[in-house]
Amino acid sequence: MAHFLGLGMTHYPLLAGTDEHMADLLRWTLTDPDIPAEAKDPANWPESMRAEWGADGGVGSAALHRKLLVENLARCRDALDAFAPDVVVVWGDDQYENFREEVIPPFCVLAYGDVDVNPFELMNDRGIPNAWGLPDDSTITLHGDPDCARQLADDLIGRGFDMAYSYQKRNSSPFPHAILNTQLFLDYPNAGARFEYPMIPITVNCYGQHAIARRGGLARFAAIADERLDPSGPTPARCFALGRAVAQAFTSTDLRVALVASSSWSHAFLTDKTWHITPDTAADRRLYQLFVDHEYDTWQATPSRDIVDAGQHEMLNWFCLTGAVDELGLDLSWSELVTTDVFNSNKCFAVFNEGGA
Repeated sequence: MAHFLGLGMTHYPLLAGTDEHMADLLRWTLTDPDIPAEAKDPANWPESMRAEWGADGGVGSAALHRKLLVENLARCRDALDAFAPDVVVVWGDDQYENFREEVIPPFCVLAYGDVDVNPFELMNDRGIPNAWGLPDDSTITLHGDPDCARQLADDLIGRGFDMAYSYQKRNSSPFPHAILNTQLFLDYPNAGARFEYPMIPITVNCYGQHAIARRGGLARFAAIADERLDPSGPTPARCFALGRAVAQAFTSTDLRVALVASSSWSHAFLTDKTWHITPDTAADRRLYQLFVDHEYDTWQATPSRDIVDAGQHEMLNWFCLTGAVDELGLDLSWSELVTTDVFNSNKCFAVFNEGGA
């Protein structure tokens, strides 16, 4: 008989950097010449944002933000260790990393074995010291379960999902940081070096229309004006259905399976209507209330256009998780939404247990 645990967490890249760089995305945004001066002027920001920004550009507030995130990640890790999984299934977005112009699959099972990766590659590329003070060329091992991953992909195809699969990472590209940072942050005290659970990553094309158009990342408003949008990514309802199918695929096994959604919620750099300065906290709060109230019919009916408008692209990973926990009848035993105006994205954390355990 299979047993399940559900976890929700962030993979916020700048948590891997030092406090001095925690607000770098906002600093970069404020240099965009096509954002109106009044929108960039702190005098016009809400009081809460001015307080978080402070006189040092958010450096002082970064320590508190880090403390909240690390404490919540530790709570997720404690739940994971208490559960002692045989395998950890992670839904994470591929942000112009493994998948680029050659192919963008809606979903892909990464049937990898053990892979040695540099957890600080993103930090190194941006000239940001890592938070642990470790050598830039440090490596950690991400453990995989390729046989179980192959079986999962086959089961999903049999359940009506034309699932892509991959046996090897794209050459000369970063390992998808949504997956890498899941291990890095769930083992935060050890910078990911003591995480022994095998992972089965399932990448989700969260960036959809912006996957190639913005290369899954930052864009100046001058470039956005002429961007050629890509086809849409999967809908929230389809992600919810995938989560159900993944849960069903494991129910006939005797495995202990942890199911993880890895992403922050709305991202400032994806929210055009806020000039990429702040996340859409109001939209996040609306979805968070549906989430904690278990209003999954309304939750999964969220239109894709609303997700894109609110910069909530990466939340598709969470729709996968909620489909799985709804299928399995898992109980939300704890959650917290950490909001911010300055540090790019609001971060949600959650633990789902069987029978309220």
